[in-house]
Amino acid sequence: MSKYLIKDNVIFKENSGETIALSAVDIYDSKEHLENLGLSFSKLSLEGKIVFSFKDAHIVVSLVTRKNNDEYGVKTANRKFLDYIIINNTWYYLTFDNESFDKIIDKLRINIDEKLDFNQYLNCKLELKKSNIDYVDDVSEKISEIKAYSPSDIIDEEINGSLFTYQNIGFNWLSFMYRNNCGAVLADEMGLGKTLQIIALFAYLRKIKNNSHFLVACPLSLLENWKREINKFAPNIKVLVHHGANRTGLYKKLLDYDVIVTSYSNIQSDLGMINMIDWDLLVVDEAQNIKNPYANRTKFLKEVNSKCRIAVTGTPFENHIEDIWSIIDFVLPDYLGTLGSFKKEYIDDIYSAEKIEPLITPLMLRRRVTEVADDLPPRVDISQPIIMTDDEAVLYEGNRKNAFQSLKELKIDKIQKLRLFCTHPYVYSGKNLQSDPSLVSSKYQRLCEIVEEIVNNEEKVLIFTSFNKMNELLVSDLKKRFSIPVLSITGETDVKHRQSIIDDYSNIEGAAALILNPKAAGAGLNITAANHVIHYNLEWNPAIEDQASARAYRRGQSKTVFIYRLFYVGTIEEIINEKILRKRDISNVAIIGNQGDIDKEDLERALNISPIGGMGNA
Repeated sequence: MSKYLIKDNVIFKENSGETIALSAVDIYDSKEHLENLGLSFSKLSLEGKIVFSFKDAHIVVSLVTRKNNDEYGVKTANRKFLDYIIINNTWYYLTFDNESFDKIIDKLRINIDEKLDFNQYLNCKLELKKSNIDYVDDVSEKISEIKAYSPSDIIDEEINGSLFTYQNIGFNWLSFMYRNNCGAVLADEMGLGKTLQIIALFAYLRKIKNNSHFLVACPLSLLENWKREINKFAPNIKVLVHHGANRTGLYKKLLDYDVIVTSYSNIQSDLGMINMIDWDLLVVDEAQNIKNPYANRTKFLKEVNSKCRIAVTGTPFENHIEDIWSIIDFVLPDYLGTLGSFKKEYIDDIYSAEKIEPLITPLMLRRRVTEVADDLPPRVDISQPIIMTDDEAVLYEGNRKNAFQSLKELKIDKIQKLRLFCTHPYVYSGKNLQSDPSLVSSKYQRLCEIVEEIVNNEEKVLIFTSFNKMNELLVSDLKKRFSIPVLSITGETDVKHRQSIIDDYSNIEGAAALILNPKAAGAGLNITAANHVIHYNLEWNPAIEDQASARAYRRGQSKTVFIYRLFYVGTIEEIINEKILRKRDISNVAIIGNQGDIDKEDLERALNISPIGGMGNA
């Protein structure tokens, strides 16, 4: 004899010692046997909807329904959602495509009574979309607020300095994604310290897992910056720049380090050796450079063996819908299907962007400067140490040896030629051998990367260089490269016309660049329309640099000002940078101009340092 009972609003049938949860069809077929349960059966049906949410810092999937503006959760039985609900002793049938949803959870091996990992959550949303099943996603709304286990004590021990609140949230999110075996796109705006958030993740993973190995792939212009930032903020992490003719060809030597920093081109040429290591994490910086899915660098980076991948970029999606596919396919392969199927479903229009947004938002964290301005100081100084290209280094070395012969005579013109060479090979030689100056100068490449993001954010930039030929190159190339207004003030610009140039620049709506000589325009001018300052070549006298920066960082400036200082390592510019930092520690700074008294000790160091000797060193 069968017996029917209700337990926790689920109807069961007991027969021969076996208890079975009934479906809506079973219940309809057995209604006459259920009268003793005290239920009334409504003729109305209620609509069920899937909801993804956080519970105890974990992702869960629920089926909910609403009645009289109140929300009710649907019960589960046998690891499946029921197709009915009991509310206040009244039974309601649920309209929901249980059959399709059951197929999805079976396919993805999801147990709806347990937490979902991030990949299950993402793929479940994708399958629901394919099946035209609506859902509510409370996870995406809170993705940047994840408060999963945050090992702040570990970070406090391993990191020199403190993370801003938004950086700590970013670190929490990155560690959450890693623990969930999921890639990510860290897309904070430029100047918000994306590198430090990644370094914090390195420190955390290294602490919790012995013998971890991390690989950073970035443009040549950022190799040295990654090394120095890691040494500065996490000195316990062993880092190696894998670059240059003297780099190792033995993978076991790379295993002596926690972090290997290398360039895109080295990934391509050394992939066989690199793939002898199972990397715990692959980080691609300036990841907008892999937006082209057909480019060799994109293809080779996707072939690197890594358990987790993070794309770091301030400009994640710039031009075409396939940019989105390429970067997302890097961090989470196959998530968006093949490129062909993706392009069939999504085109370059607003409707497609709105369709794709819910799928990619959980994978990307992007904060803008305006959103975290309260965290930031009014001025952010960003030094950018840069490694020369191999060709630049060889040419510089020849000029250095020539200048070294004149050390005893202290010929300033020889020193000036070394400084001039550090601007651009075209400027030094007077010959334009290629149409694109960023292809032969890693410093100019880095400048273009910075300016690109400034332009994309519709902001203005001041670029200081003390060499007129470099000024001319900047005006000519940036105007064509970014299709923006580019104005200029040099020592030859009539004093009475300088203010009108600044007024014209300030009145431009949107992005614009102003190229300035630091002595001609480094004092007395108010240029608060710009909140980005780039010192393209450094000056011996820190007062000249400070006065130039003060054109934008002054009373009347309403935004945080970002000041970038570009210099080549292993060259005279590194010595100038060290001198500037040293002088700033002295309250009474001696004025030492380009034509004035330069310390012989600094000259000796400048002429003894070589970009070739420093390549590939840890």
